[in-house]
Amino acid sequence: MARIDLDHIRHAYGAKPTRESDYALKEVHHSWNDGGAYALLGPSGCGKTTLLNIISGLLHPSEGRILFNGKDVTNLSTQERNIAQVFQFPVIYDTMTVYDNLAFPLRNRHVPEAEVNRRVNEILDMTGLSDMARRRARGLTADQKQKISLGRGLVRNDVNAILFDEPLTVIDPHMKWVLRSQLKRLHRQFGFTMVYVTHDQTEALTFADKVVVMYDGQIVQIGTPAELFERPSHTFVGYFIGSPGMNFMEARVDGTSATVGSQSIALAYAPAVGGAQKIELGIRPEFVRLQREGLPVRIGKVEDIGRQRIVRAEFEGKPLAVVVPEGMDIPADPRVQFDTSAINIYADSWRVGSEG
Repeated sequence: MARIDLDHIRHAYGAKPTRESDYALKEVHHSWNDGGAYALLGPSGCGKTTLLNIISGLLHPSEGRILFNGKDVTNLSTQERNIAQVFQFPVIYDTMTVYDNLAFPLRNRHVPEAEVNRRVNEILDMTGLSDMARRRARGLTADQKQKISLGRGLVRNDVNAILFDEPLTVIDPHMKWVLRSQLKRLHRQFGFTMVYVTHDQTEALTFADKVVVMYDGQIVQIGTPAELFERPSHTFVGYFIGSPGMNFMEARVDGTSATVGSQSIALAYAPAVGGAQKIELGIRPEFVRLQREGLPVRIGKVEDIGRQRIVRAEFEGKPLAVVVPEGMDIPADPRVQFDTSAINIYADSWRVGSEG
């Protein structure tokens, strides 16, 4: 496995970029640990597949270097980097059997047949394809073919890294959960360095030890699922992670107090907002309590989603989502209280810490 160092990487698809906006991938300077499981999470067009293809060698960066275990591999091919990559849509040999498709990467490297058989059968069992081992791939469904493609990426145990580019897109929902669980098990068992691209926060948060959130061509936060939920570094992370996402309201800050509209809200610390042009208070809907005492709100609608309800309210003219447990009464004269310890303050979209 490999430690991956991204040394001041930038990439532009056009020739001779001169402005920051010319770059599809803005500067990335991070190190990913040997044996880590990382998810690249973000919306379409944010740069995550560009970054993955730079790591794999399918794309040469406009600027910067890629290092595997300290060795510069920027100019090396995918094969020379010794990585496995699984794409969004199946890449398999239709005329081969399922078994032979999985065995091909191993036989191509002259692995002894007994070891080929052991590894292939392990992958067949993991992907639920054992009953189809002797069938040709041509007649299989799209999700069955993608399981083969996924298995081909996992069958080798000598790779520096395994890269996944939205590999579960064509897999049915239940099997997605099964395969994610199996990937986690394999990671714990063998310690592969894994990088997994997805726009699905559930996939990212259940797969990865660390989630790399990308927005507008840059990495805005790398953290554990808990860190992304509790302390989003950027307003995009707060908005993108969670369902519903974090509430954001423009505010004025004075010491340990924030003012939204005409209402004052106590803070756990004095934020260092400096000369920011835009200051926002952010709080998760799970940390807003709907009750009979507190700050007044006006309820617009209530969405019942089973175990809980999402109350869509208005606070000082600004939208506010509140998560309410199923069975809890909604007051006729509703008011809210904010969990002070769960409030984050953002200056020009970035979370700020305390003064001093």
